[in-house]
Amino acid sequence: MITAQNTPQDSNNITWTAENSNPNLLGWMKGSPPAPDKIIRFDNGTYFQFPQMRWTVCHFEQLMPTKSVSRQLFAAVPFEKNELSGIDEVTFIPWGETEPMTWKQSFNANFTDGIIVLHRGKIVYENYSGCLTPTNRHAAMSLTKSFVGLLGEMLVVENKLDENKLIKDYIPELGKSAFGDATVRQVLDMTTGLDYSEDYADPNAEVWQHAAAGNPLPKPKDYTGPRTYFEYLETVQKKGEHGEAFGYKTINTDVLGWLISRVTGEPLTEVLSEKIWSKIGAEMDAFFTVDSIGTPFAGGGLNVGLHDLARFGQMILNGGTFNSQRVVPEAAISTIRKGGDLQAFAKSGYTSLKGWSYRSMWWITNNKNGAFMARGVHGQSLYIDPEADMVIARFASNPVAGNAANDPTTLPAYQAVADYLIEMDK
Repeated sequence: MITAQNTPQDSNNITWTAENSNPNLLGWMKGSPPAPDKIIRFDNGTYFQFPQMRWTVCHFEQLMPTKSVSRQLFAAVPFEKNELSGIDEVTFIPWGETEPMTWKQSFNANFTDGIIVLHRGKIVYENYSGCLTPTNRHAAMSLTKSFVGLLGEMLVVENKLDENKLIKDYIPELGKSAFGDATVRQVLDMTTGLDYSEDYADPNAEVWQHAAAGNPLPKPKDYTGPRTYFEYLETVQKKGEHGEAFGYKTINTDVLGWLISRVTGEPLTEVLSEKIWSKIGAEMDAFFTVDSIGTPFAGGGLNVGLHDLARFGQMILNGGTFNSQRVVPEAAISTIRKGGDLQAFAKSGYTSLKGWSYRSMWWITNNKNGAFMARGVHGQSLYIDPEADMVIARFASNPVAGNAANDPTTLPAYQAVADYLIEMDK
């Protein structure tokens, strides 16, 4: 999936805000047929230009092939609600600022499409805007990685994956690639040494070659590169040494998705359905975008409903149980929560996330509350705070392709709500 490179001001000098970029206001894809200037297409790239992207994130299934993650035939388990109106007035100081912002103000500041706060397993706050409603799905972007990372940890606990084995032991096709002599653990924790740039602002970055390979549309006649995610991964070359430093690179998750399918004999979508999605009382099927041969995009192709994202987070907070039933081995959750190599993370250059680590494709804050999270470009968040007994699930469509654009008004806001809930419980 190609990611937007826009800034809040476009080439026509329009300063985009959450209000004036609202897809309902702009009328994208309305009408039978839509007006020519309101049509959004995958093949010409308009699907991820801004502000069109704010419509697309809820409608990927209309524009490209997808593969379902079935909730199967089990009944949905509704949330109880205990709404707390005071959350809107919770204040915090954004990073680098001196004036306070309210939780309510941060909703539009981050181009939020929908957000839910759970406390003690109940919905205490819920709000929507733009394309998202409680009954449709939204692109999870790189939140997908944490779902796949959890599946990987489950297979380690089940002894179907050995974290110390080399990737080539499971996938001989990758033996001559950079991944061949990396261990399963190094892929899980993204401490691989890869000649691969994920700089979306650089048109020559390898991330665009990866996107071209995964593009499900027919390739141009003169195209000679890889035609699937599998083929692309075989071309990746090594740079540096494995195990030395954390480097956030989506292709690690694609390799993990391949590993999961190889050792289970099933597509990633089926594994997620059988192990998790059918067991958490989900309201809707999820789905993955896929490449030209139907391979799910493990690094960022998941689309889910906001309620179901919150359910998934609550199951993690509960140590792997949902509705008093064991879903995920507790050992898998414990491995994630203990965090990764602090020194390896410190070498990655995330100066604003000092003291954090990365484990099994989850971001570990190592803060006083033991909070950890899944993060996705354009503002996707699943934030779990055990001390506050809180889960925050958010979908957004921030025009800037980088968490640095929303972290200053996201992470302090999440901490402020956690503090509010802890104080309220006293």
